[in-house]
Amino acid sequence: MSAKNTSPNSSLRSPNSAAVTLHGHLQSLPSDLAKLIESFGLISLDMQTQFPKYLGGSSGDKNKYGEATAKLDNWANGYMCDALIKTGLVRTIHSEELREPLYHNDTAPFVVTLDPLDGSSNIGTNNPFGIILGIYRDDLPQVGRKLEAAVYKLYGPVNTLVYSVSGGDGVHEFVKHYHADGHAEFLLLNKNIKLPKKGGVFGIGANPADWNPRFAAFAQGLHAKDGLKTRYSGSFVADFSQVLHMGGFFSYPATKKIPDGKFRLYYECIPLSFLCEEAGGASWDGSASGDSVLDRIDNDVDARTPVYLGNKELIDRLKKEMRK
Repeated sequence: MSAKNTSPNSSLRSPNSAAVTLHGHLQSLPSDLAKLIESFGLISLDMQTQFPKYLGGSSGDKNKYGEATAKLDNWANGYMCDALIKTGLVRTIHSEELREPLYHNDTAPFVVTLDPLDGSSNIGTNNPFGIILGIYRDDLPQVGRKLEAAVYKLYGPVNTLVYSVSGGDGVHEFVKHYHADGHAEFLLLNKNIKLPKKGGVFGIGANPADWNPRFAAFAQGLHAKDGLKTRYSGSFVADFSQVLHMGGFFSYPATKKIPDGKFRLYYECIPLSFLCEEAGGASWDGSASGDSVLDRIDNDVDARTPVYLGNKELIDRLKKEMRK
């Protein structure tokens, strides 16, 4: 491929200088996996044209966790699930917005996990949000290392798609580009992204008053000792994307009130931890054994977990601090 292996810190350049499409970049993969990733990208482009119709507040319903759902949450889940089923490649969908898994085609090759609208609290203020997709060949539950691929779509100032595959050649970022005829497609922006060796930003969720004191001391050190800048948007995808490009640390930790953490293991934490590790970073589930999030398995597909991810040096230091 002619695309330059750019630094994640490089500024956005004209997509035409790369001239590598998502379709072309996927051709080295098994054809069914390539088709599913490309289909997800195209579905996410189609979805955006419909967003303005569903921006008006809550749907009045609650999801299986008892949380109020936005109108856009419900619509995005239905649209994405229907479109994925129509590809003929998906036999089961586990979605954060489905009360039960959606079983469809026993002969289809893939099982997927889906967060159809990550960061829905950002909708009303027009801040970034996204979609998280995990792709497996085997039925769940599975450890994250069984992922075939992880993909996220980020709707921000520019619209990007990031993916990596098991045993592949890294983490790759594509940007939506419109051609002169109005046709939109994803073109390669950054190939084989690696977290910068020195972190630049950190974002941590939950109420600091509820943090473990050792974790609080570690968090304070990120700013005071390491000089990292605070960045927290309310969208896991958006905050992770900053760490991916700028290096650093992200967490929604275990707290006094929510010892199991807030984020869902399968829908959110495993796919983004997979991408983080493929980009040279590390993840941790907060367990005493020091396990990567990718080594954790839970028979409850809706299970939550504390999550800590970012530069390896920072994750290793956090583990030492928490064991004192």
